[in-house]
Amino acid sequence: MSRVREFPLPDLGEGLTEGEILKWLVQIGDIVELNQPVVEVETAKAAVEIPAKWAGKITAIFHGEGTVVDVGSPIFAVDTDPGAGDLPEPSAASLAAVEIAPAEGAVEPGLIGGPAPGGRTAVLVGYGPKTGAAKRRPRKGAGVPASNGVPVAAPAPVAAPEPVRAAPEPVRPAAVAPAPRSGGSVSAPGGLVLAKPPVRKLAKDLGVDLRTLTGSGPLGSITRDDVHLAASGVATAAEPAPAGPGTVAPAFGPDREQRIPVKGVRKLTAQNMVASAFTAPHVTEFLTVDVTRSMKALDRLRKRREWQDVRVSPLLLVAKAVLLAVGRYPMVNSTWAGEEIVVKEYVNLGIAAATERGLIVPNIKDAGRLTMRELADAMTALVQTAKAGRTAPADMSGGTLTITNVGVFGVDTGTPILPPGESAILAFGAVREMPWVHKGKVKVRQVTTLGLSFDHRIIDGELGSKFLRDVGDFLADPEAALLGWT
Repeated sequence: MSRVREFPLPDLGEGLTEGEILKWLVQIGDIVELNQPVVEVETAKAAVEIPAKWAGKITAIFHGEGTVVDVGSPIFAVDTDPGAGDLPEPSAASLAAVEIAPAEGAVEPGLIGGPAPGGRTAVLVGYGPKTGAAKRRPRKGAGVPASNGVPVAAPAPVAAPEPVRAAPEPVRPAAVAPAPRSGGSVSAPGGLVLAKPPVRKLAKDLGVDLRTLTGSGPLGSITRDDVHLAASGVATAAEPAPAGPGTVAPAFGPDREQRIPVKGVRKLTAQNMVASAFTAPHVTEFLTVDVTRSMKALDRLRKRREWQDVRVSPLLLVAKAVLLAVGRYPMVNSTWAGEEIVVKEYVNLGIAAATERGLIVPNIKDAGRLTMRELADAMTALVQTAKAGRTAPADMSGGTLTITNVGVFGVDTGTPILPPGESAILAFGAVREMPWVHKGKVKVRQVTTLGLSFDHRIIDGELGSKFLRDVGDFLADPEAALLGWT
């Protein structure tokens, strides 16, 4: 068995077909341990760190940061026995691609000679499926020789290897500056300009010579905006426009427009919302509730010794109200399956979370069986993980009922769209001090508005109204509701 093992991009959940390389956590030549995180990849559902499948030395990185890679394609190579000395020189046989893929199961999918997505044969990156020996020509001005028996791709974020072509004459390799660990391309010695693969492709499509540009990115890197400006005949700026803390200033071209690629989480969210909006007949009902007693109950809860280190918010009581109301009306926690309605005994409670990569809806598994304290801890962990961009794909699948807290943005309520496969979603609005008739007198009370959207194929007006009423009753007097409902 070869010492060098190529690691293919795995299917990170539920049939995903591609992922974008966000950041390499290692460089060529680094020694890695088993299960050590190597690369951060963003899929249509989340950004995840992929660990090393084998311990050893990184010998090749096949794709730069910003590259979208098909599932099953090799992304890096590991020498599993670096202490055994230098790798043997490559031979014609070792560089020849496999002509016919072996029987399924004979070779690990995604490895050399193994099956790849679409029925293709997995071959060395940069080599087509040829039967003869293949020779590699270094890229003009930036060749990197293969000195250890495997094709060594340039460090991220240099562009991926070009297809093999016969070179009329050898090109003298030029030294390439190692890529910074934080990503971002830099200028290499000799005037060679490095840029991320998407930027290089854009420049090629627009006919822009990157060597003529002055980069406005970190350390003088070339950005997409630099390429667009050059294509429009406008000189690139020496410094990027300042942005506020934690924000990215929009970069508009000469046409005063900005184009943002739709990919990753945003792309999947858009597809799901369109599918849901045009398949499930939505109905939305609203209920305005005096939640003064709920807010006072939260204040008392925070003062208890066992709750002082717990994040307690009004959303906790809303979640508890929804879980108790589901116990009264199980049909709300169900799925339309064409010829039948599937009612779930368990509640995988989804909490919509706004992240830098877009809206995601992770869910708390079997939330109905959690105590109030366990529910609070689960919600805190869910939000923190989502904001850090570390939500696993498994945590965003299998949801049965969702809450979206639009109140944190100062919004009173809304008409949310159902997540695919769910029959109800509750919008929780901002809690405001408002004049309210209380015990026959107009007083200042804390008030919120709930909005419940539901699938009218499953939930009719009566069921939806009763469910929403009971959630409101709980929030109006949670202590009395807990005594009477449980």
